[in-house]
Parts: sequence; structure tokens; C-alpha cells
Amino acid sequence: MENVNVVSTRADARESATVQLRADTLPSLARSLPVPGYDRGRLSAGVVHIGVGGFHRAHQAMYHDRLLSEGGEREWGICGVGVMPGDEPMKDVMDAQDCLYTLVEKHADGGCKARVIGSIAKYLFAPSDPDAAIEAMTADPVRIVSLTITEGGYHVDADTGEFDAEDPVVARDLAAEGLPKTVFGLVTEALRRRRERNVAPFTVMSCDNLPGNGRLARLAFTAFARLRDPALGDWIEERVAFPNSMVDRITPATTDDDRAEVRERFGVDDRWPVVCEPFAQWVLEDTFSAGRPPYERV
Repeated sequence: MENVNVVSTRADARESATVQLRADTLPSLARSLPVPGYDRGRLSAGVVHIGVGGFHRAHQAMYHDRLLSEGGEREWGICGVGVMPGDEPMKDVMDAQDCLYTLVEKHADGGCKARVIGSIAKYLFAPSDPDAAIEAMTADPVRIVSLTITEGGYHVDADTGEFDAEDPVVARDLAAEGLPKTVFGLVTEALRRRRERNVAPFTVMSCDNLPGNGRLARLAFTAFARLRDPALGDWIEERVAFPNSMVDRITPATTDDDRAEVRERFGVDDRWPVVCEPFAQWVLEDTFSAGRPPYERV
């Protein structure tokens, strides 16, 4: 559960004007709910996360926000990446709100606790600039590339347990001579560039709620890489860690009623808040290629 929260009443919020959520309005919003107390301008993205949806923002990004709030861990900011055309609305909101959002924890008794999360430092939309996404992952400070891409996003055949290289989306990426578009192509190209530049490989960390998610990620990414470059595939198999994890937090899709409630209760005009249950769990195998955040502290 959150360790720093403020519960605002409807009456409190009505007495003050609604404030648009941006970096320059945080001092005003701090009167209504907890906001990041760390200097976001000094964050370094040690994690690139692909698939910034509600669950990531209620779960991993929340844990990073807690860690950053403790101080001294500025290297563990997050760079979010959208790889699907449908991720463009998220880019628009992230750009407009300086990658800030409100996380609202709803309790069974009707109570709400909220805070502004600031751990996402940057958001990139890969379909419009795939090279920027690849270079973000290639950057030396990046230690982890994490994923929430859903079960279908791994393209592993449920019957055979093998990577489906004949899927049209994957096949196009394998055949293309230009920049890749799929999560497999983007991550594999970033690892290829790191190897070429003598930069240590990052960990690929699945945060999807799937049994053996790390094993599944290893199977998919190494299979794709071997189809592009067998030597690279072998290098990834040997050098890249794919930890298994268990994740849990109920995070319903955000509705217009949720946006209205955030405005009314907390005075925050947030275009895409996240609503979740109080409970959160993350069990993570301690297997990493190049270090990790001290998650045990939060």
C-alpha cells in the first residue's frame, strides 16, 4: 500500500480552483495531494519501459516513484516507449503533462487516496521515430528494458510453445531492411548496437502477469534475434538476463467518471489518471545483467 497519502474531501476540492497537471503546477497541487519531492530534472533513465498503460503506471512506475522519493537513486528514472499505433494518445497526454499523472487508490469503503507520480521522465512514440526508441535503449545508463506487452505480444504459439515467426507483423520486421517496428526488432537492434559499441547488455524484464514471463521473453527475443543474426541470438542467450516475476494490482481502464472524480476530490485536471486497488505485489527473480534498483527498500 502507499506509504504517503492524503485523503481530500469533496468540500476541500470545491473550495479551490482545478489545476492542470504539469511540472510547473506541482507547488500548487501539493496543497491537495502528495507530489514528487525529488528534482525530476536531474533524473537519469536507467529503465526503458515498453508498453506504458494503466498497469505499468499503477505498479512499476509507482515503485520507482517511491524509490526516488527516498532520495539518492536518481539513476532509476523511467523512459516510456509506445510501440503500437494506438499508443499515440498516451504520447499526447504525456507530452502535455510533462509525463506526470495522478494515481488514485480506491478502497472498498468508498475512500480514495491519491498522489502524483513523477518517475517517468520521458515518453517516446516509436512508430514516428523508431531510431529514437532504439537509441534510448542503447544509451549507457540504461540497465533494464521492461515490458508490459500482454500475452499475445510475445507471439509464442500456444500449442507448440514455439515463437511464431510467420505472424505477419513479425515477418514484416524480419524481412525489412530498414528500421524495425516491433518490440522484438527494436529491442534486438538496441542490443546489437550495444554489443557493437562495447556497452554491456541490459536486462529484459517482463512485467506481464503470465506464468514464467521471463522464460517466455527469453524464448521470443532469442528466437527473433537468431532469425536476424544467429551470432547475435547466441550472444543474447548467453549475456542477457530475463528474470521471472509475479505481478498483481487490479487496475481498471480509466473512465470519464474517474477524470471527473479526480477533478472534484483533488482539484487536479488530469487527462489520464490511473485508478487501482490498494493492494500491490511484485515478486521478482534476482537475476540481472547489469544491476537493478534496490526494490527491496520499497
